[in-house]
Amino acid sequence: MKRLLIYLVLLVPLAVLSLQILVLEDVVDPIKYIYTVTGVTATVILFFSITISLISKKINFMKYRRLIGLFGFFYAFLHLVNFVVFDAEFDLAFIIEETIDKPFVYLGMIAFFILLFMTLTSTKSLFKKYKKQHQFIYLALILITIHFIMAQKSITILQLGYIAIIFILAYCKLLQKIMKGSTLSSR
Repeated sequence: MKRLLIYLVLLVPLAVLSLQILVLEDVVDPIKYIYTVTGVTATVILFFSITISLISKKINFMKYRRLIGLFGFFYAFLHLVNFVVFDAEFDLAFIIEETIDKPFVYLGMIAFFILLFMTLTSTKSLFKKYKKQHQFIYLALILITIHFIMAQKSITILQLGYIAIIFILAYCKLLQKIMKGSTLSSR
């Protein structure tokens, strides 16, 4: 039942996006709207996926962390598909030119490939082998945040909020690691 609820909640942004573009048709710039919804949704879900271990004593989602992370990748994939299919119209030269010319695009691409690696290695057997490399989620989140800020071309309260959240989460995760390390060394 919990799993179904998680699926439903995580599919709400896609349903709203589809409704706005395909049914209501009230979006002025559909490509930009898709970028915004898929990018923000991926970012929020990925940030939530790293906070799961921090809140596990209050609300235990550890069992669903992989599923939640895969949904974050799904929205990042939709974000990339929007770029390749709708914005670039499969023009490889344009894709390469945009990636080289615009730093926020290549930062987004690097973050996407980190997420792709994590997705491909998230099965039980591969995760055991690549668990240490899954720490690159923090690098991906930093790159995603910089990508988001640079794409907006200005820093707003929202972007400052993202930056503050990254620092707070990094601090909390560092404290969690220190506490875990001191607990293990005291045994």
